Amino acid sequence: MIRTDLLQSGGVPEPYPSPDELRDCWDDAHVKMPFSKHSLFPMERTTLQSRWDLINKALSVPFSSSHDVKDAILTYNAGQAKRWNFTALHMYCKSLQASESQKMFVELLPAMAQLALRAPKLLTQPIPLLRTQRCGSITLSQEQVSCLLANAFFCTFPRRNSRRTEFSNYPDINFSRLFEGSSQRKQEKLKTLLWYFKRITQRRPNGLITYTRQCLQSLPSWSSSEKQFSKLHISCDGTIEDQGYGMLQVDFANRFVGGGVTGSGLVQEEIRFLINPELIAARLFTEALDDNECLIITGTEQFSRYSGYSDTYRWDGNHNDQTLRDEWQRKCTEIVAIDALHYRNFLDQFHPENMKRELNKAYCGFVRPGVQTENLSAVATGNWGCGAFGGDKRLKAVLQMMAAAEAERDLMYFTFIDTDLLTDVHHIHTLITQSHATVGYVFGLLRQYYERVCKETTRGKPQETLYGFLVGCFLYSDVTVCASIKPF
Repeated sequence: MIRTDLLQSGGVPEPYPSPDELRDCWDDAHVKMPFSKHSLFPMERTTLQSRWDLINKALSVPFSSSHDVKDAILTYNAGQAKRWNFTALHMYCKSLQASESQKMFVELLPAMAQLALRAPKLLTQPIPLLRTQRCGSITLSQEQVSCLLANAFFCTFPRRNSRRTEFSNYPDINFSRLFEGSSQRKQEKLKTLLWYFKRITQRRPNGLITYTRQCLQSLPSWSSSEKQFSKLHISCDGTIEDQGYGMLQVDFANRFVGGGVTGSGLVQEEIRFLINPELIAARLFTEALDDNECLIITGTEQFSRYSGYSDTYRWDGNHNDQTLRDEWQRKCTEIVAIDALHYRNFLDQFHPENMKRELNKAYCGFVRPGVQTENLSAVATGNWGCGAFGGDKRLKAVLQMMAAAEAERDLMYFTFIDTDLLTDVHHIHTLITQSHATVGYVFGLLRQYYERVCKETTRGKPQETLYGFLVGCFLYSDVTVCASIKPF
């Protein structure tokens, strides 16, 4: 997509090849682009028209209200007219002051439309799909990504509005679900994303972003691992994106990356995708993640601040991202999407096969085959899979410590104001490291907890906690080491 050998510091990267060498592709290995000559729209029973011509015409007409935006989008999505609902967009536009509304319809939306229509000039070769069980990497300029997101806003991507197409195993990309409903969440999402579009239409971004699908065919034997636990720093204050500066930052992902960012979801993953909107572009080409896969995104920029979480989330103004850039002009921000299992039954997560799955997933996200361990940063993480997915915080903390040890990386763990969790995790890590216990030994203890406690439990949760069990095991094996450890 970009000639990295022609990069100039501070300059906007030029697309490769040049626009007059535009390469069109319409197959199962690449993104089907809205400007493709194969993207056709039925006008009558026997008549087909270029869908891109319709898009050009619809987005070149002045907008005076949100209803004009709706009408433009439905011009080339006529089949969705009875299904799509633009209530959130209408409510957002009604909430604007007169001066804000003027800027929205006279300046911002026309600029976004023109950015979307530059797609054939900016995206001059087909974008490969990052398909399941295949390692792959895509590097795009921030300007190319902004063009993709402008097209997502105006819902131009073909074959992406139904689960009954060849893209059924990919996330949504068109923003149609963002426009529906009357929740406050949607209003705050629109504020956050429209701020991004305001920034990038006023000044062309000049960096690169790399999206890498990592698929591991060889996974650790957890029961026989001799790795020692690595260092842990734990805090109940701060966030992964701020205090995790310079570290590998974990996205508590859905297997469809981005989760509900274009819908109603608004927890850790969706918030990160909103404040770093360039992450959303991954939804265009990343097939759902399998158990041995992760997505690594390097170079995205944070454009917004926020406060709150879920229903209390609020856009909190501009963020000026001062993160340094690497030799490819990418922001030195590395984010990894790893998806946890969803547990409806609390005890299920302690089954050895499920624990092994979570270990493999975290390890896949943390390990970098071929990279010297001294060149690896710490991992910034927290309560991965412990909200709506029903994970136990204390189990997930131990599993992530084990995966980090196997990947030979230190861990920075954020408990998000939970002081009791901070105390418990710190104590169990101290117990393990002072005992010089290996990853394999701890995995054996986790299996014993399942066999001795979980399998014998007749209620929803066992009476003996995991950490209480672990402390008891260590005390029984080495009293002198554990004498100073506070019991749970």
